[in-house]
Amino acid sequence: MLKTGKHLQKKRKFSDDFKMKVVQEYEYGQLSVRDLSKFYSISTKVIYSWIYKFSKYNKSGIQVVEMKNSQENKLKSQQKKIEELERALGQKQLYLDFLEKVIDLANEEYEIDIKKNFETLQSGGSKTTKKK
Repeated sequence: MLKTGKHLQKKRKFSDDFKMKVVQEYEYGQLSVRDLSKFYSISTKVIYSWIYKFSKYNKSGIQVVEMKNSQENKLKSQQKKIEELERALGQKQLYLDFLEKVIDLANEEYEIDIKKNFETLQSGGSKTTKKK
C-alpha cells in the first residue's frame, strides 16, 4: 500500500497459449468479451487487444461489434423453428396414417383396391375398344 492509500496492482503476465484460448472462447461464441473479462478478471481493453493480435477473423482497424445476447437469441430462434418443424411433421404423419386407414377400410368394406398396382395396365378411359 502506498502512502496515498492506494494499493499497488501486480502486473500479471499471460502466456500466448492462454491468450489464444481466451480468443478462441470468444470466437466460438462461448463467452462474450464482457463475460470473459469478469470470468478471468481481465479488462475488456486487454481482451480486445488479444483478439486483434490472435484472432483469425478480427484484425486491428476493424471494429468488433458484439450484440448483447446475440448467440442466445439465435439459439432460441433455431430451437423454436425446430419445434415448429417437428410439430408440422407430426401433423403430416397423423394425416398420412389417417389416409392409409381410410384406404384399408375402403378395401375391406367395399372391396375397392385404391392403392395403385404398378403391374396392372391402365384403363383406356372413355375410348371405345375395337372388337375382335
